[in-house]
Amino acid sequence: MAYSAAVGMQMVAARPCVSASRGIHSSRAVVSQIDRVLRTTMGFASCPKICCSRPLSSKRSGVAVRAMSGESALPGLPIDLRGKRAFISGVADDNGYGWAIAKALAAAGAEILVGTWVPALSIFETSLRRGKFDESRKLPDGSLMDIVKVYPLDAVYDSPDDVPEDVKSNKRYAGSSDWTVKEVAESVKNDFGSIDILVHSLANGPEVTKPLLETSRRGYLAAISASSYSFVSLLQHFLPIMNPGGAIISLTYIASERAIPGYGGGMSSAKAALESDTRVLAFEAGRKGKIRVNNISAGPLGSRAAKAIGFIEKMIEYSYVNAPLQKELLADEVGNTAAFLVSPLASAITGSTVYVDNGLNTMGLAVDSPTITS
Repeated sequence: MAYSAAVGMQMVAARPCVSASRGIHSSRAVVSQIDRVLRTTMGFASCPKICCSRPLSSKRSGVAVRAMSGESALPGLPIDLRGKRAFISGVADDNGYGWAIAKALAAAGAEILVGTWVPALSIFETSLRRGKFDESRKLPDGSLMDIVKVYPLDAVYDSPDDVPEDVKSNKRYAGSSDWTVKEVAESVKNDFGSIDILVHSLANGPEVTKPLLETSRRGYLAAISASSYSFVSLLQHFLPIMNPGGAIISLTYIASERAIPGYGGGMSSAKAALESDTRVLAFEAGRKGKIRVNNISAGPLGSRAAKAIGFIEKMIEYSYVNAPLQKELLADEVGNTAAFLVSPLASAITGSTVYVDNGLNTMGLAVDSPTITS
């Protein structure tokens, strides 16, 4: 795998901002109005204008950082994952957080394995072979992310005995085998022996558009099964093949602790369970295998999966207008946070939920509320 010696500095460079929400630009007028209200009624400084992340080019902060008084290089603090192997579950396209995490880990030198939902496997592998993801695969050093192997995976099922007959005979699963959690862990062990990093980027709620009061027991339990127990199952089966000192990451959302109308079907409960399980598993996996377990509470992203919610663009616009950092949230920023958390630089961090949402989680009042704009 191609690797740049300066990857630790390069990987934090995010792509220039390209708005994912058509409403963001129209929101500027609203924000300007808010600025005026805050200045006149509360004495607040003007909200910052939209900004884009800028690559840390070698001319500025540099691949080799130079002291002002001489040419000797300052000691660096790179994220170095060379020699590490990562299994990332839930990657089925090139525009979600799972993909961004895979890229960040690859940029830091890790070997990448992915688990893809069985019905999406054929399209994903075909797109990879035909080069449709080549632009998205580009790493900071110009090379392409190498996905060493793609495994079929359906983390709703722990073992073959758990798979119902209607799923086994479903044409979307035809041609694939060994895709339950237990079988995938065994396949990875047979193929590679061990892993160092495990990433859970899985969530599904069949009734996510329904209010909780209208959610069926079946829909609620399905959300818990796919979105939180799948994390427990992955850790149960992969922990025996994880090297001591390894790390595990899952993705959560602020709906675990705040009411987000429209994010229903038991998904808020599933995210709350995921965060609680993270703390418990941090203790158990830490004591049993010296493995660290953390999760990232990421802000809204306009991925294909997120569009199932039905109002993701409005969530992105709300976040842009109301977060302390008034800028678009990039998937790369979540990827870079994951790379830090699984690296030796975070060796004392476990059982934590790290917010990557431009600070939206800190807000108790929406600044575009009519209460303060009228």
